[in-house]
Amino acid sequence: MPETLHLLTFDYVPDVLERRAPHREGHLAAIARYHEAGKIVLAGAVGDPVDSGLLVFRDAADVEAYMAEDPYVAAGLVVSHTVRPWTVVTPVPAPGA
Repeated sequence: MPETLHLLTFDYVPDVLERRAPHREGHLAAIARYHEAGKIVLAGAVGDPVDSGLLVFRDAADVEAYMAEDPYVAAGLVVSHTVRPWTVVTPVPAPGA
């Protein structure tokens, strides 16, 4: 049965790889908390070199809450973002499965 997830795409500053070090531990910890709570399904960096990030949420309401605590957002490493619904037709594993 289809499930609608929510894609959060971050566009990073051009020199994100040089500037992210002081904020990376907190960024990864926030992702881990949301993932462990079943709110984030997948997350990762996009590009080689990295120019954006993609996070997949189960609930749209969790996107804004996550952004409010992400150190990359607070540090100005995210220059823009988009949130789009994604209807998935293959089964998505349940949290903890």
